[in-house]
Formats: sequence, C-alpha cells, structure tokens
Amino acid sequence: MSICASLNILRLKTNLIVPLYYAVQVNGYAKPGGLGGKLGGKMKGKIKMGVSIEKKVLPVETDTHKLRNFVCGSNILKEGSDIEVKPDSEYPDWLWNIHIGEPLQLEDLDPESKLYWKRVKKAALKRHNLLSKLKRA
Repeated sequence: MSICASLNILRLKTNLIVPLYYAVQVNGYAKPGGLGGKLGGKMKGKIKMGVSIEKKVLPVETDTHKLRNFVCGSNILKEGSDIEVKPDSEYPDWLWNIHIGEPLQLEDLDPESKLYWKRVKKAALKRHNLLSKLKRA
C-alpha cells in the first residue's frame, strides 16, 4: 500500500463500522481484576452473595396401603393418579431373573455370553492403558 493510500484512509469519516473485537478492546468489556473497574479496590475481600435457592421438601408417602398397591411418584402430571401395581403373573418372566446384587466376577460368567467378552475387552483395555502410562513415565 502506498503512502498516499494510507493517508486517504486516515481522512475517512470516524463513524465507520468497527469490527466487534476492536469494540470489545476499546470499550473495556474484558477488564482484568475479578470485580473489575471502579469497584475493584473497594470490593476486595468481600464476597458477593447470589440469589439463595431454598430446597424443596418433598412429601414422603406414609400410607402403607398406597405404598403396597401403587408405584408412588410415577404420575408426573397435575391430574391423574399413580400407576397401580399388577399381580406378578402379569409381568414377564425375565423380570424376576434380573441380577440385582453385586456385579458378577469374570470367573462366574459364561464364556459364551456377550457380557463375558465385554468385561474381557474392558480389562484388556485397562491393562494396555496402564502399561502405556508406565512406558511414558
């Protein structure tokens, strides 16, 4: 760019559209110092308190008849009622065979199952990651 062209740019009007990143720097939106600006020195050491949120205390169902015959809390709508518990014969058989205790050990699983091989893969990945971490150190 020639010197004449740069001087012509300087003579342009001052109300040009300024890119946003220049406006942020000029207007000082990103001031260092935490609380920033004029109150930075006065507010030092004081803690700003935000809006306090009170915890909602949810009611606990104590009626034993309702606890035995309904799934309490299943109705999320304002209207209606909770789902009624059905007799065991109306639920599928696999529901009663679900393992709900501690996770089974690898030795207890059947080698022909997907869960067995998933656990083997996970153990191998952990071992590989540990060995690669030791190599780097």
